[in-house]
Amino acid sequence: MERTLTAFAGDMWIATGDEAEVREAVRAMGEDAQAVLLFDDRTGRQVDIDLRGPSETAPRGRGRPKLGVQPREVTLLPRQWDWLAQQPGGASATLRRLVDAARKAEATAPSPRAAKDAAYHFLTAMAGDRPHYEAAIRALYAGDGAQFDSLCADWPSGIRDHGRALAAPAFDMQAAG
Repeated sequence: MERTLTAFAGDMWIATGDEAEVREAVRAMGEDAQAVLLFDDRTGRQVDIDLRGPSETAPRGRGRPKLGVQPREVTLLPRQWDWLAQQPGGASATLRRLVDAARKAEATAPSPRAAKDAAYHFLTAMAGDRPHYEAAIRALYAGDGAQFDSLCADWPSGIRDHGRALAAPAFDMQAAG
C-alpha cells in the first residue's frame, strides 16, 4: 500500500494523495509552498518530501546501491533461534519476511491504536493550541467518538475533518466490536 500524504497551509487543507500528487499541488503554490506542512496519513506525523520530483534527482554514482541495511541486536530465546535456524534462507531472511508480512497486514487493516495515534500526532501539530484540544484527545483515547466530534466541532474545517478521518477507523472498530 502506497503511503498517502496530506498538505496544509496554516488551517487550510491543500491536498491529499500519493507523494507525486501532493508534490504537484504544493509546487503549484509557488512561493507559498514554504508555509506548507505535510503529514503522513498512516502515522499522522509531519514529513518532508523532495519538491524537485523524481526527474530532477542527482545521477547515481558507480558501484552497488546502498540498501539501507542496519545491523542491530535482536534478543531471542534459544528455542526461537533454533526455529529461525531451520527456516529457508536463515534467520535474517526469515525475520525480514515476518516483518514484511506484519507490515502488510497492518497496512490493510489499521488497528484502533494506530488510528488513534495517527490522529493524535496530526492534532498535536495542527490543533494543540485549539480550545478543547486536551479533552478531545482524552475522548479519542477513551473511544468516545461522539464526544470527540463535539469537542472539535468549532475547529477550522480542514483540521477538524482530517482529524476525524484519521480517528474514524478506531471509532468504527470499537463500535463493531
